[in-house]
Amino acid sequence: MGAVEPRWHYRRSLASRVIWLTTIAVGLAVAGVAFAAFMTARMQMQASLDESLLDRAEKAAFSGIPLDAQVPSWALGAADIRIIYITSDQRYQTFDRFPPIRLGEPEFDVAQRDSDTSIRTLVAEDGERFRVVAVPARSPGQALVLAQSLEPQLQTLTKLGFVMLFFGAAGVIAAGAAGWAVARNGLRPVRRLTAEVEEIARTQDLRPLPVEGDDEIARLAAAFNELLTALAASRDRQRQLVADAGHELRTPLTSLRTNLDLLAQAGQDLPETARGELLADVRAQIEELTTLIGDLVELARDEHLTPVVERVDLDEVVDRALARVRRRAPGLGFDVDTDHWWVVGDAAALERAVTNLLDNAAKWSPPEGTVTVRLRDGALVVDDAGPGIADADLPHVFERFWRAEESRSLPGSGLGLAIVAQVVERHSGSVTAGDAPGGGARFVVRLPGSPSEDPAPVEVTA
Repeated sequence: MGAVEPRWHYRRSLASRVIWLTTIAVGLAVAGVAFAAFMTARMQMQASLDESLLDRAEKAAFSGIPLDAQVPSWALGAADIRIIYITSDQRYQTFDRFPPIRLGEPEFDVAQRDSDTSIRTLVAEDGERFRVVAVPARSPGQALVLAQSLEPQLQTLTKLGFVMLFFGAAGVIAAGAAGWAVARNGLRPVRRLTAEVEEIARTQDLRPLPVEGDDEIARLAAAFNELLTALAASRDRQRQLVADAGHELRTPLTSLRTNLDLLAQAGQDLPETARGELLADVRAQIEELTTLIGDLVELARDEHLTPVVERVDLDEVVDRALARVRRRAPGLGFDVDTDHWWVVGDAAALERAVTNLLDNAAKWSPPEGTVTVRLRDGALVVDDAGPGIADADLPHVFERFWRAEESRSLPGSGLGLAIVAQVVERHSGSVTAGDAPGGGARFVVRLPGSPSEDPAPVEVTA
């Protein structure tokens, strides 16, 4: 399927949409008010005319005027009223020479006393519209019909309609102008914010935007500032990572290049013992470089691979990590006492973090020393037999590439504990460093979970 065509109004600017919506809303409101006012005026005029005609007809009907009398229309108080007498045998008499009005059954029913009154609109032979009222006359079998032309009323309503149309159009035009003013002035902060964001995108200058007031635009600017702050921090971390990585990579690469140059220059003249030492040194440098590059990839990856989240027994993770560390430190003793602790997480990442902790303890412990490992209630405690951590160094032990002065001569990239902190944070846990009661350093990792095989769900962030 092809891409869905966006709706037309989304292709318009926000200002034009504000103007159109304001104009349409006011136009509909004006049209509704004008229609209601017109209909109210029309019904009110119709009701007043009906009431006046009915009152005049009743007064004239009982005044005793005979059917054959010549009664001028002014006798009823209005020169625009036509007077007609009708009888029950459908005879009628008019008092003017205008085209007759064709009366019907409702009026003759009044003459026959089948109906009390009749009032309706009729059209004369010349096309003029009349409001016709029929009331019983004083004499039996007779009725008096008064008809008043509706032309004056229609002219008034026509003028009223034109006036309302004129003012309605003026109101719509004024609404459009008001919408334009609102869009121009109300969206000025949005345009200014847009220009500033475009300038940031063009210049890569991540300085915070100015925030004025406390309205929605100010909240949007504040949200942009939070985004810029996070972006600036991320960029600074990337730059620092690149700088630190370049510094850390320079040492093994320089050593590796020096050893290879010696091998190339000496050739076959190099003693076998020296040659073996150089090759061992080269192999160690390559391993160190490989470890460093792997750690860099782990820490610098912007989009982490989707972890395999499953129920993991931390006790088994510790056992696997111990097996790996024992092979690398065969002369070191390990005092291990662990309980089962089930967590929801990435087993591979957890094993790497525990391995890094144990490698760190093995690196600082003397060859015949002992590393103590305890796992109780979700707290993994690792104590080494080394000199411990200086108070000044404690705040920095989990920083990338940070290494104490005493560790400059030891192997390592300074990323192992940073990876530990990162993995533990992704599993909603915590890691702390301090002094062990018997001397040396102590690292404590706490992970949420349960001693049973069905732990509560824990969110693992990517």
